[in-house]
Amino acid sequence: MSDSTRRTEAAPAWARALQRLNQWMMFDLGGGPRPLKLAWVINLQKAGSFPFFGCLIWFYADRTPAATSTAAWLYLALHGSYGLNWLLKDLLFPDAKWQGRATIASSVLGAIGLAAYWLAGWLIISGRTSMAYPLPAPAWYALCVSLCLLGCIIMTASDVQKYCTLKLRRGLITDGVFSRIRHPNYLGEMMVYGAFALLAWHWIPWLVLAYFWGLLFSTNMVMKESSMARYPEWAAYRKRSWWLLPGIL
Repeated sequence: MSDSTRRTEAAPAWARALQRLNQWMMFDLGGGPRPLKLAWVINLQKAGSFPFFGCLIWFYADRTPAATSTAAWLYLALHGSYGLNWLLKDLLFPDAKWQGRATIASSVLGAIGLAAYWLAGWLIISGRTSMAYPLPAPAWYALCVSLCLLGCIIMTASDVQKYCTLKLRRGLITDGVFSRIRHPNYLGEMMVYGAFALLAWHWIPWLVLAYFWGLLFSTNMVMKESSMARYPEWAAYRKRSWWLLPGIL
């Protein structure tokens, strides 16, 4: 066995186990035919964000003032626009990891899991969160909007750079958005959904994010680093870059 192969397989046992579990849940649950691309399931949820939250505002408009509050309309704009941005990115720069086909059971489970991302908006629009922010509401809104927009830019820019670079050459990407952060696409998405959770100011969205970030994102990042270790320039790149944020190697 070569050194490069040994380095590629050096991921912790927990990460390898979680990756197998995640892959099974996303693509193979229940067995049988795989009629749907996982990307189609994801894109359906992204495309549905604007109409879903619009319908929620309409449904709750006569039931609670929260449905037509500034926070509700702001959430509609942020989450809905993020969904459209994702669709445009997937149309022009599709990510290969989402193009695999999934069983019916995996597709249903994926749709349910992705729908959990909508809970923050439902809490705001239905009036089930007090939104007792630690700052005045306008300042908190400015914080959430800024975090969401910056995260969306980082996520989109890194995915586009990865797509274009790998079309031209295979190998480690160490410049551009990746020059100082090894996983900017995950960082960007975490910032976006973190902004949604902050806007809702309720524990339920954070519980959802803890599952995705703790079991899915972290596993993918650890496995990716194990794979990248096969490149000769990996050691130097790892030394001068951050995992996600300064101080988090």
